[in-house]
Amino acid sequence: MSIGLGRSEAEEYKEGLHQLAACLSGQCGLLFTNSSLEEITAFFSAYRQQDYARTGDQASQTVTLQAGPLTQFPHNIEPYLRELGMPTALQKGVVTLLQDFQVCRKGATLTSEQARILKLLEKKLARFEVKIDAMWSAEGGFEMLKKGGGGTSQKKKKGGGSSSDGEEEEEEEEEEEEMSADDDE
Repeated sequence: MSIGLGRSEAEEYKEGLHQLAACLSGQCGLLFTNSSLEEITAFFSAYRQQDYARTGDQASQTVTLQAGPLTQFPHNIEPYLRELGMPTALQKGVVTLLQDFQVCRKGATLTSEQARILKLLEKKLARFEVKIDAMWSAEGGFEMLKKGGGGTSQKKKKGGGSSSDGEEEEEEEEEEEEMSADDDE
Protein backbone atom coordinates (compact mmCIF):
# COMPACT_ATOMS: atom_id res chain seq x y z
CA MET A 1 0.00 0.00 0.00
CA SER A 2 2.81 2.41 0.86
CA ILE A 3 4.34 1.88 -2.58
CA GLY A 4 1.08 2.99 -4.20
CA LEU A 5 0.95 6.13 -2.06
CA GLY A 6 4.65 6.79 -2.50
CA ARG A 7 7.49 6.12 -0.09
CA SER A 8 9.31 9.40 -0.80
CA GLU A 9 8.51 12.86 -2.16
CA ALA A 10 9.80 11.78 -5.56
CA GLU A 11 7.53 8.69 -5.67
CA GLU A 12 4.36 10.10 -4.07
CA TYR A 13 1.13 10.16 -6.08
CA LYS A 14 0.05 13.53 -4.62
CA GLU A 15 1.88 16.01 -2.42
CA GLY A 16 2.24 14.84 1.18
CA LEU A 17 1.12 11.23 0.63
CA HIS A 18 4.58 9.84 1.40
CA GLN A 19 4.09 11.06 5.00
CA LEU A 20 0.86 9.06 5.25
CA ALA A 21 2.63 6.03 3.74
CA ALA A 22 5.22 6.28 6.53
CA CYS A 23 2.40 5.75 9.07
CA LEU A 24 1.54 2.37 7.52
CA SER A 25 3.45 -0.03 9.71
CA GLY A 26 2.27 -2.80 11.96
CA GLN A 27 -1.42 -3.44 12.27
CA CYS A 28 -3.30 -0.56 10.70
CA GLY A 29 -5.83 0.31 8.05
CA LEU A 30 -6.81 3.06 5.66
CA LEU A 31 -10.22 4.69 5.35
CA PHE A 32 -11.07 6.54 2.15
CA THR A 33 -14.06 8.87 2.47
CA ASN A 34 -15.56 12.18 1.46
CA SER A 35 -16.74 12.75 5.04
CA SER A 36 -15.19 15.42 7.23
CA LEU A 37 -12.69 14.66 9.98
CA GLU A 38 -15.29 15.73 12.56
CA GLU A 39 -17.85 13.21 11.23
CA ILE A 40 -15.30 10.39 11.16
CA THR A 41 -13.97 11.21 14.63
CA ALA A 42 -17.50 11.36 16.07
CA PHE A 43 -18.43 8.01 14.49
CA PHE A 44 -15.32 6.14 15.63
CA SER A 45 -15.29 7.65 19.12
CA ALA A 46 -18.70 6.02 19.68
CA TYR A 47 -17.89 2.73 17.90
CA ARG A 48 -16.81 -0.08 20.23
CA GLN A 49 -17.35 -3.82 19.94
CA GLN A 50 -16.60 -6.68 22.30
CA ASP A 51 -14.08 -9.03 20.69
CA TYR A 52 -12.15 -12.19 21.42
CA ALA A 53 -8.77 -11.66 23.03
CA ARG A 54 -5.77 -12.76 21.00
CA THR A 55 -2.33 -14.09 21.77
CA GLY A 56 -0.30 -11.41 23.52
CA ASP A 57 -3.33 -9.51 24.82
CA GLN A 58 -3.66 -8.83 28.54
CA ALA A 59 -6.50 -10.69 30.24
CA SER A 60 -9.11 -8.23 31.52
CA GLN A 61 -10.45 -10.74 34.04
CA THR A 62 -9.64 -14.07 35.64
CA VAL A 63 -11.47 -17.00 34.03
CA THR A 64 -11.66 -20.24 36.01
CA LEU A 65 -13.64 -23.36 35.10
CA GLN A 66 -15.04 -25.67 37.75
CA ALA A 67 -14.47 -29.42 37.52
CA GLY A 68 -17.38 -31.28 35.97
CA PRO A 69 -19.18 -31.76 32.67
CA LEU A 70 -18.60 -29.23 29.89
CA THR A 71 -21.91 -29.76 28.12
CA GLN A 72 -21.35 -26.89 25.68
CA PHE A 73 -18.74 -28.98 23.83
CA PRO A 74 -19.39 -31.95 21.53
CA HIS A 75 -17.55 -35.20 22.33
CA ASN A 76 -15.22 -34.94 19.33
CA ILE A 77 -13.54 -31.74 20.61
CA GLU A 78 -12.22 -33.40 23.79
CA PRO A 79 -8.78 -34.35 22.33
CA TYR A 80 -8.34 -30.76 21.14
CA LEU A 81 -9.14 -29.42 24.63
CA ARG A 82 -6.51 -31.77 26.08
CA GLU A 83 -4.06 -30.54 23.45
CA LEU A 84 -4.72 -26.98 24.66
CA GLY A 85 -3.75 -28.04 28.19
CA MET A 86 -7.15 -28.61 29.77
CA PRO A 87 -7.44 -31.68 32.04
CA THR A 88 -10.41 -33.29 30.27
CA ALA A 89 -11.73 -36.78 29.60
CA LEU A 90 -14.79 -38.33 27.99
CA GLN A 91 -17.14 -39.77 30.59
CA LYS A 92 -20.22 -41.47 29.14
CA GLY A 93 -19.79 -39.46 25.94
CA VAL A 94 -19.67 -36.09 27.73
CA VAL A 95 -16.58 -33.90 27.84
CA THR A 96 -15.67 -33.58 31.51
CA LEU A 97 -13.17 -31.30 33.22
CA LEU A 98 -11.32 -33.49 35.72
CA GLN A 99 -10.24 -30.67 38.04
CA ASP A 100 -10.72 -26.91 38.40
CA PHE A 101 -8.85 -25.13 35.63
CA GLN A 102 -7.74 -21.50 35.46
CA VAL A 103 -7.85 -20.41 31.83
CA CYS A 104 -6.27 -17.00 32.50
CA ARG A 105 -5.45 -14.57 35.29
CA LYS A 106 -6.37 -10.86 35.18
CA GLY A 107 -3.48 -8.76 33.90
CA ALA A 108 -1.47 -11.72 32.57
CA THR A 109 -0.44 -11.94 28.92
CA LEU A 110 -2.47 -14.55 27.06
CA THR A 111 -0.80 -17.49 25.37
CA SER A 112 -2.03 -18.93 22.10
CA GLU A 113 -3.69 -21.82 23.93
CA GLN A 114 -5.47 -19.53 26.40
CA ALA A 115 -6.78 -17.32 23.58
CA ARG A 116 -8.14 -20.38 21.74
CA ILE A 117 -9.81 -21.73 24.90
CA LEU A 118 -11.46 -18.35 25.57
CA LYS A 119 -12.79 -18.31 22.01
CA LEU A 120 -14.17 -21.83 22.39
CA LEU A 121 -15.86 -20.69 25.61
CA GLU A 122 -17.22 -17.63 23.75
CA LYS A 123 -15.62 -15.29 26.32
CA LYS A 124 -14.97 -11.89 24.75
CA LEU A 125 -12.42 -10.21 26.99
CA ALA A 126 -11.25 -7.52 24.59
CA ARG A 127 -12.81 -4.41 23.14
CA PHE A 128 -12.30 -3.33 19.55
CA GLU A 129 -12.13 0.35 18.70
CA VAL A 130 -10.58 2.53 16.02
CA LYS A 131 -7.94 5.16 16.68
CA ILE A 132 -7.24 7.75 13.98
CA ASP A 133 -3.57 8.74 13.94
CA ALA A 134 -3.23 10.76 10.75
CA MET A 135 -5.10 12.09 7.75
CA TRP A 136 -4.47 13.41 4.28
CA SER A 137 -6.72 15.58 2.14
CA ALA A 138 -6.19 17.26 -1.21
CA GLU A 139 -6.93 20.65 0.33
CA GLY A 140 -4.96 20.38 3.56
CA GLY A 141 -2.30 17.79 2.79
CA PHE A 142 -0.95 15.51 5.52
CA GLU A 143 -1.74 16.04 9.18
CA MET A 144 -0.57 13.94 12.15
CA LEU A 145 -3.51 13.90 14.58
CA LYS A 146 -1.97 12.03 17.50
CA LYS A 147 0.79 9.59 18.08
CA GLY A 148 0.96 6.80 20.63
CA GLY A 149 -1.68 4.91 22.53
CA GLY A 150 -3.26 5.11 25.90
CA GLY A 151 -6.98 5.38 26.22
CA THR A 152 -9.28 3.04 28.03
CA SER A 153 -9.70 0.20 25.62
CA GLN A 154 -8.29 -3.26 25.49
CA LYS A 155 -7.92 -3.32 21.70
CA LYS A 156 -7.32 -0.50 19.32
CA LYS A 157 -7.22 -0.30 15.57
CA LYS A 158 -5.12 2.34 13.92
CA GLY A 159 -6.83 4.29 11.18
CA GLY A 160 -4.28 5.24 8.55
CA GLY A 161 -6.10 8.36 7.53
CA SER A 162 -8.94 10.05 5.79
CA SER A 163 -8.89 11.26 2.22
CA SER A 164 -11.41 13.80 1.01
CA ASP A 165 -10.20 14.86 -2.40
CA GLY A 166 -13.55 14.53 -4.21
CA GLU A 167 -12.94 11.05 -5.58
CA GLU A 168 -15.67 8.42 -5.29
CA GLU A 169 -16.58 7.42 -1.76
CA GLU A 170 -14.91 4.16 -0.87
CA GLU A 171 -14.29 2.40 2.40
CA GLU A 172 -11.47 -0.09 2.87
CA GLU A 173 -10.64 -1.33 6.36
CA GLU A 174 -8.37 -4.16 7.45
CA GLU A 175 -9.71 -6.08 10.45
CA GLU A 176 -6.44 -6.07 12.34
CA GLU A 177 -6.07 -4.68 15.80
CA GLU A 178 -3.36 -3.32 18.01
CA MET A 179 -3.32 -3.86 21.72
CA SER A 180 -3.31 -1.42 24.57
CA ALA A 181 -2.39 -2.61 28.06
CA ASP A 182 -5.41 -1.08 29.82
CA ASP A 183 -8.05 -3.39 31.34
CA ASP A 184 -10.87 -1.31 32.77
CA GLU A 185 -13.96 -3.17 31.60
